[in-house]
Amino acid sequence: MKPDIHPEYKVGTVTCACGHSFQVRSTVGDMNVEICSACHPFFTGKQHLVDSAGRVEKFMKKYGLADKKAAQEKAEEVKAVEAKAAEQKAVEEKAAAERQAAEAKNVAVKAETKVEAKAEAKAEEQAESVGTESKTEKVEDKEAVTNS
Repeated sequence: MKPDIHPEYKVGTVTCACGHSFQVRSTVGDMNVEICSACHPFFTGKQHLVDSAGRVEKFMKKYGLADKKAAQEKAEEVKAVEAKAAEQKAVEEKAAAERQAAEAKNVAVKAETKVEAKAEAKAEEQAESVGTESKTEKVEDKEAVTNS
């Protein structure tokens, strides 16, 4: 090796954003990192959202996926509201039909009672007229018997 052309190889400290730090040998010395083996999901088995500088949002915006996703969510909300309104309308129509059926039944019962009342009144009139005719006949019969 040629002398005085190689960088110095020294001990440095690596400090992670999570607070974990450890010693390494490097030419750089002390280093600060965003993620290490103590907090990386691959090594810990835990899922963490690692989105540095909004990369996911930048990607979605760049390819217009955020707009499509928002439009789909809006369409789903509209469908849900329309379905709920249609269900409410069906319930109201069913209630209205039940009310109409009940009113029709009441009208039929009233008409039936009126017909029955008229029939009873006619029957009573006929019974009275038959009763008065038979009385007159009896009176005539008595007069005929007394006259003879």
